[in-house]
Amino acid sequence: MKERVTPFQLFILVLSIYVIGAMAASLLLTLPPELNRLLQYMDYIVCFFFFIDFCQRFMRAESKLAYMRWGWIDLLACIPAGLFQGARMFRVVQVLRVLRAVKSMEMIWRLLFRNRAEGVFASAATATVLLVAFGAITMLMVERPNPASPIETAEDALWWAIVTITTVGYGDYYPVTTLGRVVAVLLMIGGVGLFGSFAAYISSIFIADDSERESREARAQRDMTRALHHQIRELTGEVRELRERLDQMHNTSSPPSLPGEDEKGPDRRS
Repeated sequence: MKERVTPFQLFILVLSIYVIGAMAASLLLTLPPELNRLLQYMDYIVCFFFFIDFCQRFMRAESKLAYMRWGWIDLLACIPAGLFQGARMFRVVQVLRVLRAVKSMEMIWRLLFRNRAEGVFASAATATVLLVAFGAITMLMVERPNPASPIETAEDALWWAIVTITTVGYGDYYPVTTLGRVVAVLLMIGGVGLFGSFAAYISSIFIADDSERESREARAQRDMTRALHHQIRELTGEVRELRERLDQMHNTSSPPSLPGEDEKGPDRRS
């Protein structure tokens, strides 16, 4: 099945690589229980995007049966690893498949800048998910050992990361260590830029709609002008043809001149 790569596919590729990295960390390292829970929550979020990707592929497929010959891999990759550990291996197949379609970095840049709005949206979405993931993981590792920190569980760290990156800042959870505050500052700065990009993308949709409507109206006016010009040419040809016929009829209906007649009429002599 030929792979059709889109900016959203690059987003899925980055998420798949993240999941494989998280899987390797959980298998090779001895992680605290709360950190394992946080990785599990992030896996649920990633699986949600995987399912959206599967639905898009299934709807775009011309033959649903032909797609499911390999599409079942995408479907199994949507299952959270906590429910089906074998789903992790299918995500490796996902990465290999998309990497095979993405031939080079030049192709990635071309995909991102072919449609700037979609490219910016895909890049911002990728950065948002990664910032939330790594921000929550870092904050949990840094703040949890400190007894004065209110961030103690995976839920606390994930909630803090989401609230911080959206620049809402409820203040119910906050870092107390220096490293935690540095992470918070970086996350807030990233959140301002990312959600500004989201707002720009939404604005580009309405601008694109207006531009498309104006383009349709201009195209309709050009078609109408072209049709009127064609009709005028046809009418001009018909008028010229009618004039020629009238001249011919006038020439054939005039009486012949007699000898001795001039332009003023016959020569009358007394």
